[in-house]
Amino acid sequence: MPGDLLVDILTVPIIDFAEAVEEICSFIKDVVGSARGVVLGLSGGVDSSVTATLCVKALGSNRVLALLMPLSFTPKSDVEDAVALADWLGINYKVIPIDSVVEALLRVLPYEPSDPAYKMPTANLRARVRMSILYYYANLYGLLVAGTSDKSEVLIGYYTKYGDGAADFLPIAHLYKTQVRSLAKWLGIPERIAYKPSSPQLYAGHKATDELPVDYQVLDRILVGLFEHKLKPSEVARKLEIPESVVLDVVRRYESTSHKRKLPPTVKPLPFL
Repeated sequence: MPGDLLVDILTVPIIDFAEAVEEICSFIKDVVGSARGVVLGLSGGVDSSVTATLCVKALGSNRVLALLMPLSFTPKSDVEDAVALADWLGINYKVIPIDSVVEALLRVLPYEPSDPAYKMPTANLRARVRMSILYYYANLYGLLVAGTSDKSEVLIGYYTKYGDGAADFLPIAHLYKTQVRSLAKWLGIPERIAYKPSSPQLYAGHKATDELPVDYQVLDRILVGLFEHKLKPSEVARKLEIPESVVLDVVRRYESTSHKRKLPPTVKPLPFL
């Protein structure tokens, strides 16, 4: 394969925005069906903002409920962006600070804040508290939980199992992060949200760039090479002019998080699997 052609195929595909929106909205309508509507966590980031916008386009603003669940260290600007987006969409929203819920759980669990071993379990606990609140409202009002994970996050397992990864449906899980950003701009979502650096905010100062081997611009091209075109890690690294160790790190993340993308294993196959 000519070298320049190989470089071209490592470019994240450009999507037809109108067609993508029509397809996703049709999917949302089919999945939600006769349910009263959807509830989702709105963080002020691009994924949840795009998901909320698409749900409104599919169902109407009166069938979408957004929950803003900040922590004490959540940037004020994120909450403001989430509120502004909810107002722009005309949807109902509730602001539910979750510090007291997390603290109540930590009082009855082993917890040493100065011990680094507790950092990730506590971070994931925060994500699972949010999930529990989402499903509480889903049960209360007869709603489905709309997940907000994108394809980049799903492939490398960059989400909390049974936390932000728990949902009844995932309307943007077929789109890479960079595609979601472009779609956000096309949908009219403010650029400060569309291009805001990804920040899970599960602990103070939490940024995606601190945990991922490369930024999403490069990560998405790696994922396209590995999963869309089935290239070897060495080929992807050579054409992107990055260390092969970076690509292998992405492969490792995909393999080590495979359990997140599967139902729990059973002794014998179940008839519905």
